[in-house]
Amino acid sequence: MHAFDGDQSGAGQLSYDPYDIEIDVDPYPTYRRLRDEAPVYYNERLDFWGLSRFADVEAGLRDIDNLSSAKGDILEVVKAEPVMPLGVFINEDPPLHTVHRLLVSRAFTPRKMAAIEEHVRAFCAACLDPLTEGDRLDFTLHLGAEMPMRVIGMLVGMPDSLQRSVRSIAGRRLRNEPGKPLKVSKTNYFNGNMFADYVAWREQNPSDDLVTELLNVEFKDVSGTVRRLSTDELLVFLGVIANAGTETVGRLFGWLGKLLGEHPDQRRELVADPSLIPLAVEEVLRYEPPVHHIARYVAKDVEFHGQTIPAGSALLLMAGAANRDERKFDDPERFDIHRNANHLSFGRGTHFCLGASLARLEGRIALEEILKRWPDWTIDSEHAVRAPTATVRGWDSMPAIVG
Repeated sequence: MHAFDGDQSGAGQLSYDPYDIEIDVDPYPTYRRLRDEAPVYYNERLDFWGLSRFADVEAGLRDIDNLSSAKGDILEVVKAEPVMPLGVFINEDPPLHTVHRLLVSRAFTPRKMAAIEEHVRAFCAACLDPLTEGDRLDFTLHLGAEMPMRVIGMLVGMPDSLQRSVRSIAGRRLRNEPGKPLKVSKTNYFNGNMFADYVAWREQNPSDDLVTELLNVEFKDVSGTVRRLSTDELLVFLGVIANAGTETVGRLFGWLGKLLGEHPDQRRELVADPSLIPLAVEEVLRYEPPVHHIARYVAKDVEFHGQTIPAGSALLLMAGAANRDERKFDDPERFDIHRNANHLSFGRGTHFCLGASLARLEGRIALEEILKRWPDWTIDSEHAVRAPTATVRGWDSMPAIVG
């Protein structure tokens, strides 16, 4: 039996608590023990199961027949079973998920990504240019907190005034008290009302943006009816996109700065050969992903390594652990921009992250523009500030001395 009780004490007893602040500082030694000693892990106190090996997490992400997204993809949400409004497509199963995802995916086509590249570069330059006279750059505050929000705002057609409130709401929604689970409202889990006035205005003032497109698109829903999106569905779509597109990419910038600050030889390779930058972004996503856990509701019994995870359970697919699995990667604890980092940070299968192409675009452009201005930097680790959230792992501040 591979299950371990998270409440047992004693020297060397294996226990994993995703809210434990001390473990979160460096979870990787615990992840290694989980992969080796308890690839199917059960925490009795918190009542969740966990898979940590690459092959198991990948299989779990692809298994839409037994592992449901309909109750959420965050552990606390799955356990709370809140009322999920129509349109939270990341928390839907096919066929409904297929219909809604197809509508939103029109914002993230390769053609759209190519068309916005220069706009993204301009946003990035606007964040960085005012700093070129000084010797300080904060990868999170100056870039992570600004650029993703502006990019999503542009895609959606959202005015600057709304972007700031959206980012602060998205940030608050994903913040738990240190050491405690996220508080989840059962009756008002997902509120898209912050966009209501904007959508009403956009109906009267159409433009070349996603909201205008979604206001007018006709589609066939799961019942076969051809219709337009309801206002509630559209408001929820926007909430999902704003949440996912600002917090996670914002955290990625902090890790880019930290890891390339700590590996100056590899950073200099990027300066000498910028074509390596996309590989570097992938390796950062493997080595320090902003999202470590993807939760699922176990709809039917599933078996891993001879152990049955019963229907009705909450299951953590631990992508952060899988990305360091030595069964998959050579020397996984080594940061190496030359490896083919075939990571699980964007998920797999039906729920593969819709915004992956946008996150990659933003990461690449950010690094290109930073390295043009500052080929060298040293992280000011004494003043770096961790973000107090177990949902999206990263930094509220990642300051550097640049040169």
